[in-house]
Amino acid sequence: MLIFGMGYTASRLAERLRSDGWSVTGTRREAQDGCLAFDDEPAVLEALSEATHILSSVPPAHDDSEPVLDHYGEAIRSASQQWSGYLSSTGVYGDVDGAWVDESAPIGSGRRRARSEADQRWQGLRDNMHVFRLPGIYGPGRSPLTRVRDGKGKRVDMPEQVFSRIHIDDIVSAIIASLDGPAGVYNIADNLPAPQHQVIAHAARLLGMDIPPLLSLEDANLSQAALGFYEENRRVANGKAKRLLRWEPRYPDYKAGLQSLLD
Repeated sequence: MLIFGMGYTASRLAERLRSDGWSVTGTRREAQDGCLAFDDEPAVLEALSEATHILSSVPPAHDDSEPVLDHYGEAIRSASQQWSGYLSSTGVYGDVDGAWVDESAPIGSGRRRARSEADQRWQGLRDNMHVFRLPGIYGPGRSPLTRVRDGKGKRVDMPEQVFSRIHIDDIVSAIIASLDGPAGVYNIADNLPAPQHQVIAHAARLLGMDIPPLLSLEDANLSQAALGFYEENRRVANGKAKRLLRWEPRYPDYKAGLQSLLD
């Protein structure tokens, strides 16, 4: 497998694939940790020609361009991979006032317009394309437990606001399940969308720490990026992946996922 963008999620996938006997090549901005430099076109094209499977985890750039497609799209389109994949975002659905969204819901109305455009471009690139729309990702070293330990676990008093999330290992298992599954778009989320303040409170209880106080959105003093998440409210349905990929999240809700990290 060739993976464009060997970041947090892709590195976890690569680790699992290698343990199963796969040869995995990845790219980063610069050549390091056994990965190719993204701009080293001859090396990347050679790896592309040798790969049977290809995955991109690279998001749109700050100027809203799609780096992988802009640099290597035609080579990917004409290559002979058995399987192709792209890690997208459930942010493409925008705000639906807390309603459930499945893969048939319209995209492109929210703040993630560049991501929506990239999502559609990848869908149209190859017939065997698998697009995985992911909500908030958590896992080892990057979870509500980490934020609470670091004193950064703020609880925002917006009881009707819910978020979907997914444990990193459940993303990995979904991608692996798709290797023999039909192409298409898949929401990969757990079974229980929940308000952020409930998740932070549960993390504090697991750690035996005081539960952070509820704050208004104004008093929480969040970054602009964090504030953006509170502009959208939705519940992400995962039934298609369960039906067609025969995938089930190992961690069906945040309580199971956080407990596993604590253990």
